[in-house]
Amino acid sequence: MTAALIIVDVQNDFLPGGALAVPEGDKIISGINQIMRKYDWVVATQDWHPANHASFASSHPGKKQSETIMLGKSLQYLWPDHCVQATCGAELSSELQKENLHHVSRKGTLSSVDSYSGFFDNDRLNSTDLNTWLRNKGVSSVDICGLATDYCVKATVLDALMLGYYTKLRINLCRGVNLNAGDDLAAISEMKKAGVEIIGG
Repeated sequence: MTAALIIVDVQNDFLPGGALAVPEGDKIISGINQIMRKYDWVVATQDWHPANHASFASSHPGKKQSETIMLGKSLQYLWPDHCVQATCGAELSSELQKENLHHVSRKGTLSSVDSYSGFFDNDRLNSTDLNTWLRNKGVSSVDICGLATDYCVKATVLDALMLGYYTKLRINLCRGVNLNAGDDLAAISEMKKAGVEIIGG
């Protein structure tokens, strides 16, 4: 069985000091580096937003961060500006051993819709190159880790399962945003019900 590691959004803006920092997001990087060579293929996803992205509170006059709006068919939480294309905040962490990456799949590139999942946008109208790339490499099993448990990791896991990959969550190598207390635990419960295998911890 050809296996891939999918590293979700380990980018500067999601690390301590970043525009949308995930608490202890930096704590998972050394562990990710240690396991990369165990996989046939290693892929990272990368939020790559236009400067006027619709998920930014700044794109909606009168709206504030933490408010929600309907964006297309999806309820959209409004975030601070983050992971803007070609900025330092959008770069993968310098601590991540990028020489061991085989591919980087960018998401959130359309200004009008967000893309939590590494596979599809939130309205499921557009796909990234991730599924095609994995299929071309003969991948049938994926392990997923990264940031954040309750948003982009969860969405990527659920789509990997839907697409038919044998999917495992490396729970010790994830961290949650937890805008509300326990959001990460609720996300883990949802992923378990969908059929993910939990490893690590």
